[in-house]
Amino acid sequence: MPQRTPLAEWHENNRGRMVDFAGWSMPVQYSSIVSEHLGTRKGVGVFDVSHMGRVAVEGNQAAEWLDSMLTRQVVDLPVCRARYTLITGVAGEEDNVQLDGAPVILDDALVTRLADQKDGSQRFVLVVNASNRQRVVRWLQARLPPEGVTLNDTTEDSAMIAVQGPLVFGRTAEDVFAGPLGSVFGKKVLQQLATLPNYGVLETELSGEPVLVSRTGYTGEDGVEIILGSSQALGLWKCLVEEGSAIPCGLGSRDTLRLEAAMPLYGHELCEKTDPFSAGLGFAVNIDGREFPGAEEIRTRRSSSDRCRIGLVFESRRAARSGDHVLVSKNGTDSICGEITSGSFSPTCERGIALAVVDRAIAEQECELEVLVRGVRLPAKLVSLPFYRRHRHD
Repeated sequence: MPQRTPLAEWHENNRGRMVDFAGWSMPVQYSSIVSEHLGTRKGVGVFDVSHMGRVAVEGNQAAEWLDSMLTRQVVDLPVCRARYTLITGVAGEEDNVQLDGAPVILDDALVTRLADQKDGSQRFVLVVNASNRQRVVRWLQARLPPEGVTLNDTTEDSAMIAVQGPLVFGRTAEDVFAGPLGSVFGKKVLQQLATLPNYGVLETELSGEPVLVSRTGYTGEDGVEIILGSSQALGLWKCLVEEGSAIPCGLGSRDTLRLEAAMPLYGHELCEKTDPFSAGLGFAVNIDGREFPGAEEIRTRRSSSDRCRIGLVFESRRAARSGDHVLVSKNGTDSICGEITSGSFSPTCERGIALAVVDRAIAEQECELEVLVRGVRLPAKLVSLPFYRRHRHD
């Protein structure tokens, strides 16, 4: 039986079409994917993301240990800030990995530094993908130092809700209470949230219980992600939807939103064998002067990567799918130059869009490309990423 989030019963009672996703019973949609997508782009969408893994790392050596385990530097991460990172392993040292000793990407994650405890102990939270949570936890636990660091998987004792859209904080700084969070937090907290920078984090309380709110998301829109206790989740969700007028959204629109924002999805843009530089994720690898699992081999890939990630837009609404071949024609001869990693109809662009990895030389020459979609050749235009970029008021 799939696991259930603290909001599963609400989803079932409110027209949520439930599916088994990464071992969790999750809503894929309520009304339609397009309406939920556009509702988030124009107003506010609220997403149950409690299936995402949440891992607490604490101790007087926590920063140094995480710095040795993640591709992104951690020792210089300021308190109340988050960073996107990759978690790498080495084949032969992790179950279900058979890659002849090559480094592998176990997951991508957000690492957040919280305020130190009174005794000086450092506190971090890792948010990882649901499908990879258990093996990431096993990997990290097996490499904990003898003392100075503890690791605790808090996923099943907590909930996580994403509130996303241009009206999360109202239309202007003056009407922040008009946003959905106005029905949840008081004036002081709202003002603190509204002034958080991207990837900024606020530790606060809700009904006397600790809550972690971060200026992060997976939609390309402004918004926050809230981690809180399981018992608080339903009350917060109801406030957002019933009093704050946020639209409940499922996994379907979350995927189309992240695709328009060109955000990677593990299992598509990322997998065990992915070269992070060809996937456009070189920014998430702080490699100079640092060591982490697989660092030496990844270092060599930086100069030898001959592929790159691109964006494709089609003339029609038809969508390419992961694994479809990208074709280039030279001197009357067709050849495969890459493959689609994610594709869908874009409700915002009203066209089919796709992310692909292709030979770098093809992308640099801006050749005319086609994609073979279920036996049909579809012309595709190479465009800069992301497909959608929100208007910033700051």
